[in-house]
Amino acid sequence: MSIKVLYFASLKELFGHADEQVNIEGLDTVGDVWTFVSNGNGVSQQVLFSLNQEYADADALVKNGDEVAFFPPVTGG
Repeated sequence: MSIKVLYFASLKELFGHADEQVNIEGLDTVGDVWTFVSNGNGVSQQVLFSLNQEYADADALVKNGDEVAFFPPVTGG
């Protein structure tokens, strides 16, 4: 079972790639996926989540074939 994970803006630079496939065995939520891909870093307010192209909370459930995206908060002026 796997999902596609996308990284945007500074997170793309931090992780060194724009996307990856992640095995979700044992990962139930978007927050679990973040903790896994960020090497154990807990959920941060500095990261926004989306699930299947809609904003999501860290406790949103993931399932096989989903797309999860992580991006920093957007600011503008």
